[in-house]
Amino acid sequence: MKKPDDRAVARIVLLNLLVLPGMGSARAGLWFAGIGQLVLVILGAITMLIWLYKELSQYYGLMFDNVKQESVGWIGIVGAVLMGISWLWALVTSINYHRANALQGTSVNTIPAARNPPTQVPPRMSSPADAPQWQRNGEVISRTFQFKDFPAAMEFVNAVAQVAEQFQHHPDIDIRWNKVTLALTTHDAGGLTEKDFALARRCDALASG
Repeated sequence: MKKPDDRAVARIVLLNLLVLPGMGSARAGLWFAGIGQLVLVILGAITMLIWLYKELSQYYGLMFDNVKQESVGWIGIVGAVLMGISWLWALVTSINYHRANALQGTSVNTIPAARNPPTQVPPRMSSPADAPQWQRNGEVISRTFQFKDFPAAMEFVNAVAQVAEQFQHHPDIDIRWNKVTLALTTHDAGGLTEKDFALARRCDALASG
């Protein structure tokens, strides 16, 4: 997915907070949050209209028909709470969306541009000096990480997936309960490049962190 520019992010945040909660979330492709926020704000608005109708009906009823007054204030409170929850949810979604795009921009800027030709690693280099635990087999480097249990291994795999998306460079992953083996090579370059070793260092940091 293409990262939206700052103006697009600002429009989405303003739609959420100043126009209608959920509209900006849906515009950003966050469908669950967007639909949920829209449903809450619409239900809240309908509830508030029902409260207003009942209040006015009782007011005019007392003036002309001597109708007994009933307490309907709770209806208005329910409507206000629903709309408040929708707005707060939209606020949290907007803040998280803004932060995620800011972080994505920082990560993307550190990645070598795709238009630049990759730097080939000399064939004599068996493994980079700052990633000694990775083994080289031909034009592939690999490492097996071991964790305390399967959930810990999957947590690591999910973290690797996020980093790989940022790098636009995806390892081969083999999962064996608490062991995860990653294999890296740059297929479009026909062998190992600095991109492989950069991702290897990030994976090492995720495993140790």
